[in-house]
Amino acid sequence: MENNHHELKKGLLPRHVQFIALAGMIGTGIFKGSSDTLNIAGPSVIFTYLIGGLLLFIVMAALGEMAIAFPNHNVQLLLYRAFGFKLSFITGWLYWINWTIVITVELLAAGSFLQFWYPSIPLWLLSLICAAVIIGINLFPVKYYGELEFWFAGIKIIALVAFIFLGALIIFGVFPSDIGDPLANYTAHGGFFPHGVSGMLSAFLVVMFSYGGAELIGVAVTETKDAERVMPSIIKGAVWRVIIFYIFPILIICGIMPWNSVNGQESPFVQVFTMTGLPGAAHVMNFILLTAVLSAANSGIYATSRTLFSMAKSGVAPKGLMRTSSNGIPFIGLMITSLCLLVGVFFAYISPSNIISYLMTIPGFTIMIVWIGICSAHLKLRPQYKVTPSFRVKWFPYTTIIAIVVLSLIFIGFILTPNNIIGSTVSLLIVGILVVLSLKAKKK
Repeated sequence: MENNHHELKKGLLPRHVQFIALAGMIGTGIFKGSSDTLNIAGPSVIFTYLIGGLLLFIVMAALGEMAIAFPNHNVQLLLYRAFGFKLSFITGWLYWINWTIVITVELLAAGSFLQFWYPSIPLWLLSLICAAVIIGINLFPVKYYGELEFWFAGIKIIALVAFIFLGALIIFGVFPSDIGDPLANYTAHGGFFPHGVSGMLSAFLVVMFSYGGAELIGVAVTETKDAERVMPSIIKGAVWRVIIFYIFPILIICGIMPWNSVNGQESPFVQVFTMTGLPGAAHVMNFILLTAVLSAANSGIYATSRTLFSMAKSGVAPKGLMRTSSNGIPFIGLMITSLCLLVGVFFAYISPSNIISYLMTIPGFTIMIVWIGICSAHLKLRPQYKVTPSFRVKWFPYTTIIAIVVLSLIFIGFILTPNNIIGSTVSLLIVGILVVLSLKAKKK
């Protein structure tokens, strides 16, 4: 299976890259995590998604600009170029840990959706089966992975559009349903801001987890044909689509059902379709949600294996991780990630009821650190451009500085919030360990 190849193959088309990034962003965060954000903030969570979307656009634009200025540089290599070995070591491994946890969350969510049909089978076993399927997919050449991910992501995007369309018809009374006055749900049950502005701000952690995955474009760029030409349109298209696919569904959910009736046991999307009384609709939606989270996990395994390859290339990780299969797949990195997923499945065996909620808070912290790193690298590298990129961030450096400040304030706020004590402790512990290791590590 393995040989001495040390190069990835440029097999991804523009549509593959766009949908890979969308796949990473549209997964458990919206389909399962929306129940958490609604419980935290009520209908006002749409403002949290809007603010998060603006930050997302700045980060994506900065990343796209740097990717054009420095061809064949993904996120980790850009950070290495900007800040050198130690910071690149910390952020590279942090990004890998982040995505490993995200994949675990997605696979556990997939297992929970399967329990809708097979309630007697334990969560850990269903999640393990899902993990085996996704790992198998990633052993194929990247062009096949990209094509499969394109259709995977396409299913959930079509499902979200259908959900928005059907929900709007129900809310405005065009489609008959058992729901009395849908519009009243926006202001009843404590109002639009049931937990005040503080509740809205408290939802940021899950929102940032949800939007994490946008930077996958910066990972996939090294395997993309004509990256400079297609990158601007990919970034612009991905951002506005994600904002729409988060905000509109939340508005639909809050209109059709009281926000405080979201139970967290099953997806709010399935709850909505169950309430409409449409025969078989909940089963169809549950199948779509299953493909959606498997798609996000698929993107995550792609991200982790390529991040390990990139770190090995820059000397931040052992050189052995650069070895690829005859298909150009970083096989060793893929296997390391797979072993870590088994640990996540083991945690599901220990604590099946709380594991998803606990794990979902950690990537929210780590993705903020990575995003701050991307924006900081943008400030550092802009003066070093040898050629002016065709795509540039407007109102530089103010937009980039604003993003750094806001992300930093969100990060500090959540560390100081008592409800996030488990996630913040684990995240700070991970960062602390990586800092110590970076001081002792030497370039491979």
